[in-house]
Amino acid sequence: MDTNQRPLSPHLQVYRPQWTSVLSILHRITGVLLSVGTVLMVVWLVALAQGEAAYSAMLQFMGNPIVLIALVGWTLALFYHLLNGIRHLTWDTGAMLELKPARASGWAVVVVSVVLTAIVWGGLL
Repeated sequence: MDTNQRPLSPHLQVYRPQWTSVLSILHRITGVLLSVGTVLMVVWLVALAQGEAAYSAMLQFMGNPIVLIALVGWTLALFYHLLNGIRHLTWDTGAMLELKPARASGWAVVVVSVVLTAIVWGGLL
């Protein structure tokens, strides 16, 4: 095989993503989504400061089902990013770096994120 045509290692066709790598990528994605979603939160605060008419218009906008789904997703991303950030800080101490605890803590982050999101939005919807 010509050295210019051989695949780079690890080649994407033979690489199987691991749970910890998927969660790491998801951590980066949620960080970006939180930045974008924070703009909506700032607009909401500005509308609150502008007076009753602007705030009422913003509440009507935020009552749209698509926007509500986005807010629930933003909340889920917030909890996931927070908890996974704590997980990464724990790794910085050298704890839970073995494969089994890393997988278990990953599942715990996902489950607790979903539970916290359900608690926050359960009473609001």
